Amino acid sequence: MPTNPTLSIVIPVCNEAASLEPLFEKIATTMEAMEPGSLDHFEVIFVDDGSSDASWETLQRLKASHPSQVRALRFRRNHGKAAALAAGFAAAQAEIILTMDADLQDEPEEIPNFLQKLNEGFDCVSGWKQLRQDPLGKTLPSRVFNFATRWATGVKIHDFNCGFKAYRAEAIQGIQIYGELHRYIPVLLAAEGFTTTEIPVQHHRRTHGVSKYGWKRLFKGGLDLITVVMLTRYLKRPGHLFGGLGLLSAITGFSILAWLSFDKIVLGSGIGHRPLLQLGILLVILGVQLISTGLIGELIQFNSKSKQQKAPKITETL
Repeated sequence: MPTNPTLSIVIPVCNEAASLEPLFEKIATTMEAMEPGSLDHFEVIFVDDGSSDASWETLQRLKASHPSQVRALRFRRNHGKAAALAAGFAAAQAEIILTMDADLQDEPEEIPNFLQKLNEGFDCVSGWKQLRQDPLGKTLPSRVFNFATRWATGVKIHDFNCGFKAYRAEAIQGIQIYGELHRYIPVLLAAEGFTTTEIPVQHHRRTHGVSKYGWKRLFKGGLDLITVVMLTRYLKRPGHLFGGLGLLSAITGFSILAWLSFDKIVLGSGIGHRPLLQLGILLVILGVQLISTGLIGELIQFNSKSKQQKAPKITETL
């Protein structure tokens, strides 16, 4: 047995007690069925994200039964999937890290396919649930979200929401995720120059627990998409973003005011009562404010030092 595992499987857990033991058994069966020597050792890192059911007690039993394959981390309260993944990534010891959900909707038998694709030279392999076994209330917002993300970021992946992914540790452990940014990990990796691809994966209907997502994810995802575009394209040049928008606003407002001035002076029309006058003034003021914001952002970027976000405290470790 090697000192460190060859594969680390990170699984966020939130009230999934009924599915944890069957999930681990499926993973263990898949690993045992792989060709001899393809993986000498593996670890499954469960991150209990403040579960209120018996998830932690189930993980304790799994740890006692499989001490060399199971590791478990626990948050005192719920911090979200991004925080759970970040904790799992930090704890992983292998050169290859795979993530999957704990609800048994992902199929562990797909693990060899992810590893084979990584061996082709990619840094990230994302799952694509082509035949998704979820209600319309989840699939429709997901389609809208995926389309908007592809359009805004240029990363051509069909299913950013899929939690079934594989990474090289040097890639995933070099980025910082927080809030809801776990959906945009391929975008963050692409911004750092890492390569990403995707493979179709099986997807099963949920049989245990309750989904934590719905239509509200679409609105949160929209705000996070703006954040990601800012982080990946304009973090080091905020003046280009705010200055560009400011110039567009100012030029549009100035053009409106120039036309109104011509209309007043040359054509003799009254303009004091026209809403277009207020719009032109508003756009010029807005443009000046945006340009000023961009300049302030450039000054902050020039003088600031990178600060790491304080990670949630892990209260128990198995």
